[in-house]
Amino acid sequence: MIDLNLHEYKDQLNLKKEQDVVYIFDIIRKKYLVFQPEEMVRQLLIQHLIKVGYPKEKIQVEKGIDINGLYRRFDIIIYDSSFHPYILIECKAHTVSIDQSTFDQISSYNLAVKAPYLIVCNGISTYSCHLDFETKKIENLTYIPKYQ
Repeated sequence: MIDLNLHEYKDQLNLKKEQDVVYIFDIIRKKYLVFQPEEMVRQLLIQHLIKVGYPKEKIQVEKGIDINGLYRRFDIIIYDSSFHPYILIECKAHTVSIDQSTFDQISSYNLAVKAPYLIVCNGISTYSCHLDFETKKIENLTYIPKYQ
């Protein structure tokens, strides 16, 4: 598990309230979205990624993909400097435990994406791993890889 304090970025979130509905601004998609706990985790993690050197233009949020004929949307993908998938990220609300089903979900998405790094995060717990496609080995990491 990675020791990541996403709460330090909460002051950077842009929230607004209209007619009793709270919205959160997505700095990647440049629009307000209805505030949901999972969206808060996603936006806090994006703030962290940008702070540690990931360029905004290499981050994509909620893109649709085809998994064996089924339409799915991943949470975040980061592309490397050549715009190849680098890190695939799955976010969950802080009330959702990260368990085997979370890893199964991101792994199924990665069948289409083929990113060498995976991250799952619920705002409390964050896990990262490296996939070696040649040796078919998975290495659990205690850090988020640096941008390349």
